[in-house]
Amino acid sequence: MAAHMGHRLRKGATTGVVMAAAVAALAASQAPEMLQPPADNAGGDRTIGAGDTASSSKGPGGGSATGNSPYYTELPPLNTPNKPGASPHLPVTPGPAEAGIPASVYSAYKRAELSIRSTDPHCNLSWQMLAGIGKVESGQANGGRVDANGTASPRILGPALDGKGFALITDTDGGAYDGDTKLDRAVGPMQFIPSTWATWGQDANSDGKKDPNNIYDAAQAAGLYLCANDRDLALKSDLDRAILSYNHSTEYLNLVMSWVTFYERGTHQVPDGTGVLPVHRSDNGGRSKGNQGSGNRGNGSHPTTPPSTAPAPKPGTPTPKPSETRPGTVKPPTVPTKPPVTPPALPAAAKVSRLAIVANEKLTTTTGSAFTGAPRVAALDAAGKPVAGVSIRFEITGTTDTRFAGGGTTATVTTGSTGLATAPGLRAGEKTGSFTVRATVVRRTLAPADFTATVTERQADTLTRVAGDPLSAATGTSFSQQLQVKATDKGALAPGVLVTAVIVTSKTDPKESTEGPSFKSAAGTPVRTVTLKTGTNGLLTFASGDLLAGDEAGTFYLQLTAPGGGTTFIDLTVTAPATSTPEPTPDPTPSGSGTPEATPSPSTSPSA
Repeated sequence: MAAHMGHRLRKGATTGVVMAAAVAALAASQAPEMLQPPADNAGGDRTIGAGDTASSSKGPGGGSATGNSPYYTELPPLNTPNKPGASPHLPVTPGPAEAGIPASVYSAYKRAELSIRSTDPHCNLSWQMLAGIGKVESGQANGGRVDANGTASPRILGPALDGKGFALITDTDGGAYDGDTKLDRAVGPMQFIPSTWATWGQDANSDGKKDPNNIYDAAQAAGLYLCANDRDLALKSDLDRAILSYNHSTEYLNLVMSWVTFYERGTHQVPDGTGVLPVHRSDNGGRSKGNQGSGNRGNGSHPTTPPSTAPAPKPGTPTPKPSETRPGTVKPPTVPTKPPVTPPALPAAAKVSRLAIVANEKLTTTTGSAFTGAPRVAALDAAGKPVAGVSIRFEITGTTDTRFAGGGTTATVTTGSTGLATAPGLRAGEKTGSFTVRATVVRRTLAPADFTATVTERQADTLTRVAGDPLSAATGTSFSQQLQVKATDKGALAPGVLVTAVIVTSKTDPKESTEGPSFKSAAGTPVRTVTLKTGTNGLLTFASGDLLAGDEAGTFYLQLTAPGGGTTFIDLTVTAPATSTPEPTPDPTPSGSGTPEATPSPSTSPSA
C-alpha cells in the first residue's frame, strides 16, 4: 500500500522511528544492499519522486498501485530458514512458521513468475518478490484464507482512502470492486486500488473474470506492474523503482526486501488458512487490522477467538497427551486444513513468446477455387522452442467472400507436439481482391501473424469455336445455328471464366457496332455487349435464337475476350430478303394465226 505523492503515509512519528530502527538492524544482518531510511525522514516516510512510478501518468493513486493504503509492518524473524550466506537453493522443508506460505498463495506466485518469465524474460521477476509484497500488503491473503479457486474469503478491503493520514481518493469504480461508492479502498491480496486495477487487472486463472480478490489474478497483475517501463529486476536500481512504484517509501522498500531475502533463504508450504497472521500495521501503531472482509479494515478491532475455559494447571500436574482432553476444559477449535497444493502447470498459452510464420505467407487463387496451401504458424517460447497445446485462432479479415472449409471466417486450431498449427483449407468466392488471414494466440495479446491472400479472376489463354455451321441469318430474323466456344488455359479446360462478348464491325478496329446483330434481351432493346461465364466443362454456348440478326444486312463479327489473353472472332452474316421476279404479260394474238387480215374501211368502196 503505497504512499501518496506529496502526502505522508503515517499518522504519527513514533511508529516511523521505531520502524526505521528495526529495519536498519535487520538490514545490517540480513540484507546488506537494502536502502537505509534517510536521516531527514523525521520519523515518517519520505515520498519519492514521480519518476519511480510504474506509469508516467498519475492516476488517483498518485501513480502507485495501492493508493497509499496502510501495510503490515512485521519484520521477518532473525532466525532465518538457513544461515546468512548459505546457498539459497535449499530443498523445501519445514522451517520457521513465518517461512510458511499458504499453498494456493504460493501456487499463484509461482504461476505468475513462470508466466511473466516466458513473456518478459528481461524483467527477471521472482516469485519471492511477489511473496514479499504479498506478505506486507495482506499477510499472504490473510494467512491463505481463499476458496478452491483462489479467491479471498472473506474479501480483503483496505480502509476508505479519505485523506486522514493517507491519500484522499474519491470513488473511481462505482463500488464495483470495493463496495464503496464515495471513496476508493485498496482491494485484494495485493491491495490494488480500483483505478489501478482497471489498467493492470488480469484473468490469470481463466475463469472469465478479472478479480482483484483472486490471488492468481492479483499476483499476475502485480508482476506485470512491477515489470512495467521495461524494468530489469536483476538490477538494484530497477528493483528499487519497482517496489517504490507500489509505495513511495524507503521504509516500505526495505521492509519488502527483508521479506524477499527471508523467502529466498528457504520456505515451505502450509495448508490454506493456516498461515501466520500479522498484527502490526503502519497506520495504527500496533493495533490489529481487524476484519478486512467486512470492509471496516482499520477499525482497530481484534480478531475474535473462542476463549478457553480450562483452569490453569497446577504445578507438577502431568501434561496431557495431545489426544487427551482434561475434564472441565474446552478443546480449541480445529482449523480445517487442505493438503499442500502443487503449483498448477503454467497454461500453454502463457509460455508462448511469439508466433512465427512457417509456410504460405502469401496465398493466391482465382475466383471460386480452393487455395493451394494454408496458413501455418509455430508457437515459440522465449528460447525459440516450440510450445504444444496452444490454441491458435485464425481469422479472415477484409472485404472478401472467401471462407474456411465449413463456411466460417474463423477457426481455432491447437498446436501439436512440434508447436505447429495449420489453418483449415480456404476457398475463394466470387469477389476478387486481397484480404488478410490473421493468426493470434487465444487469450494473449502477442503480435499477430498475418498472411496476405489474393483472389483474381479465372483466366483462359485460348478461346476456340467448336465445329459448326457458319452463322447466317436474314434481316429481321435470328440466327438459328447453335454456337459453342471452348475456353482453355495452358491447355486445360477453363471453367468459370468470365468472357466478354461484343458485336463489332471490324476485326482490326473492334468497336461495338451501333447496328446489325444484337443479343436477345428481356427488355427487347438491342444489346451488343454482354458478359458470360464458361460452364464446368469450359464451354460457352449460344443457343438457337440467342442472337438476333437485326435490320441491317452485311458482315459483322462476334468478338469474345477472356482474362488471361484468350480472344476469338466469330463471323456473323446478315442477308437481305430475296426480291420476287414479276410474271410476263400474256400475248393477245390467237394461237396458230398469221398476220391478221386488214379490215376494209367502211368509207372505202371496192373498185368496179
